[in-house]
Amino acid sequence: MARVKRSVHARKKRRKVLEQAKGYWGLKNSNYTYAKEQVERSLAYAYRDRKVKKRHFRRLWIIRINAGARAHGLSYNQFIAGLKAANVELDRKVLADLAATDPGKFSEIVEQAKSALAAAK
Repeated sequence: MARVKRSVHARKKRRKVLEQAKGYWGLKNSNYTYAKEQVERSLAYAYRDRKVKKRHFRRLWIIRINAGARAHGLSYNQFIAGLKAANVELDRKVLADLAATDPGKFSEIVEQAKSALAAAK
C-alpha cells in the first residue's frame, strides 16, 4: 500500500486552529500547541456560557419585574401569582421590558394582578 503524505492536511489543520486563536495573548495566538489548548478551552467555555446566558437574562428580568412591582406595593411572587390568577400570559422578558420602558402599561398590568389577587382571597 502506498504511504500517505500528511503535510498538506497537517498544515491545514494547524492553520485552522491558529486562525481561531487570533486575538489571544502571548504564545497562545502563534504557537500551535498552546493555541490548540486555548481554542479547545475557549470552545468549552462558549458551549457552557450559551446555557449560562439564558440563566443570567432570566435573573435580570426577574430583578426588573420585582423593582417595578415593588414600586406599586407588590412583591415579585405576589405579582406573578396575581398574573396567573388574572390569566395574563406575558412572559418575563416582555414584563421586564414593560417595567423598564413603559411604566404606564406596567402599572395597568399590576392593577390587573392586584384585582385578581383580591378576588382570589
